[in-house]
Amino acid sequence: MSDIEINSVLTENRLFEPSAEFAAKARIKPEDYQALKKKADEDYEGFWAEQAKQLMDWHTPFTRTLDDSNAPYFKWFTDGSMNVSYNCIDRHLAENANKTAIIFEGEAGDTRHISYQQLHDEVCQFANALKAKGIKKGDRVVIYMPMVPEAVIAMQACARIGAIHSVVFGGFSADSLRDRIDDARAVMLITADGGTRGGKVVELKEAADKALSSGCDSIENVIVLKRSGHDIAMQDGRDSWWSDAVAGQDTTCEPEWVNAEDPLFLLYTSGSTGKPKGIQHSSAGYLLNAITTNLWVFDLQDDDIFWCTADVGWITGHTYVAYGPLATGTTIVMYEGGPMTPDAGRFWKMVEDHKVSVFYTAPTAIRALMKFGDEYPNKYDLSSIRLLGTVGEPINPEAWMWYHTVIGKERCPIVDTWWQTETGANVLTPLPGVTATKPGSCTLPLPGMDVDIVNEDGESITEANTGGYLVIKKPWPSMLRTIWGDDERYVDTYYPKFGGKYYLAGDSARRDEDGYFWIMGRIDDVLNVSGHRLGTMEVESALVANDAVVEAAVVGRPHEVKGESIVAFVICQGERPVGEDAEKMVTELRNWVGDQIGAIAKPDDIRFADGLPKTRSGKIMRRLLRTIAAGEEITSDTSTLENEAVVAQLQGKA
Repeated sequence: MSDIEINSVLTENRLFEPSAEFAAKARIKPEDYQALKKKADEDYEGFWAEQAKQLMDWHTPFTRTLDDSNAPYFKWFTDGSMNVSYNCIDRHLAENANKTAIIFEGEAGDTRHISYQQLHDEVCQFANALKAKGIKKGDRVVIYMPMVPEAVIAMQACARIGAIHSVVFGGFSADSLRDRIDDARAVMLITADGGTRGGKVVELKEAADKALSSGCDSIENVIVLKRSGHDIAMQDGRDSWWSDAVAGQDTTCEPEWVNAEDPLFLLYTSGSTGKPKGIQHSSAGYLLNAITTNLWVFDLQDDDIFWCTADVGWITGHTYVAYGPLATGTTIVMYEGGPMTPDAGRFWKMVEDHKVSVFYTAPTAIRALMKFGDEYPNKYDLSSIRLLGTVGEPINPEAWMWYHTVIGKERCPIVDTWWQTETGANVLTPLPGVTATKPGSCTLPLPGMDVDIVNEDGESITEANTGGYLVIKKPWPSMLRTIWGDDERYVDTYYPKFGGKYYLAGDSARRDEDGYFWIMGRIDDVLNVSGHRLGTMEVESALVANDAVVEAAVVGRPHEVKGESIVAFVICQGERPVGEDAEKMVTELRNWVGDQIGAIAKPDDIRFADGLPKTRSGKIMRRLLRTIAAGEEITSDTSTLENEAVVAQLQGKA
């Protein structure tokens, strides 16, 4: 790949300085930022050691900071021991036991307030319940739950006893759940009878039973939370209710002091092959960056109410719901339900009701709510908000400006954050009391993050607005340690170029004249749909698994709400379906993909042809498919195609 060309002139130069009022009260001021940056530049290891000692409680203090002797398998704080749950809960009890840790609201309007003391007691009870079921340090536990406090309690309980959790998003299908359980060789599944979204019950236990009936021979116990209250099947000897499991359990559970490098969790993310990757994160290094970014990027203060709208099934819900904010002693909001229930004012009503001061959501949600205009947010008092954030994908300037003017009333900084499941925490982002922002730019790297844009030869690109590979040149504490059970794939995926010296993010980027970073898109075949990463091959594999499909190719096209939508080009058995037959097949295949992967993966557009546009050597011309999907004029040479006639079919012209 050569330097990535900028296809359009991007001239977004509007600059928004932090207000004097915000900057005066900010945790990190310009002089603090300069001091942090200077320390990180001059003494990289010393910088991170200082942060780890100041911000975390250690059972055994570390004396070694970074071990890079077996690069790229980097290790941090290897002779130290600690416990993540202790750092998130116990250390706050002396002074803030009665402070609210979690404000929960269900879609029906039911609410709960859980103090740090109550959270401690419930985590300990559930940790003891896990131990009573035989769960021990190093065991893998899969969590497949709705967005309720018990999901966080389960995560924290696993961390407390040294078990490794793997949270699977409740919107994923039974097959997706099964694949993740099998890959992790999990011995326990924690789920619920059902969840609620958009006024409908999400059949979690039903999907779990389906997954377990088709494999998952490693699972010994299933714990089920009674949430929806509808009738479900329970298997004797395997399934138990959450309430029964915790009944009589002590509210004290001494934390397991784990090595800093012991795994905290696995989180599966889609790649460019059909098999999801089990991203493995450590305990201490992960928590350190979760803490620093919550303090620096979200400027968390003692009286803040922080609402990150992400589900705990995604990395954002791990770092900015379940771990980072609690480790800083913050009050968080959790919501189970859809943003449009009962109407497009739900988020803004909750902001008013709970006095949310820091609000972090995805551009997809912003664009969806923006389509309803200013009427809904203007119904509610949003004056409690002092900081806004975006996550999951680049935000377009139009949506950024609406967020700034209508939600933030032109007084709240916006932190547009770039990071990944693999990085564990924010990497590129404004610091709200320091950085002047530009709509659509994630601005600059955080102190201690050595980020660059390089060409095919690994050389820094200094020319403004010239795209290249986004790389991270030095290891950082919260980076993934490997891919679970597949060290070779870890190296091949993240260190495939530049002599293995740099972490390859998989995104292309450019820097403008001010040195600000702009993310341009993926360099591989991974789609970003509503902030969720999906491998094209994963969707293609699901389509081809249908008996009616011979071959499929999947690409993304820009979507004003979701960022990208999925377009599938399909070759069927027998004659190419047309008319009503084609409509029926589209419905069948969309539902099929939903069952195989989850609703998020359903193609928005399915087109049929007698073949795919391939070169004579058999290579699919995906660039041509992207052009067709976007409805753009084909200007590239198609004379090398094996069958030019299929182009007209895929365009709907034949």
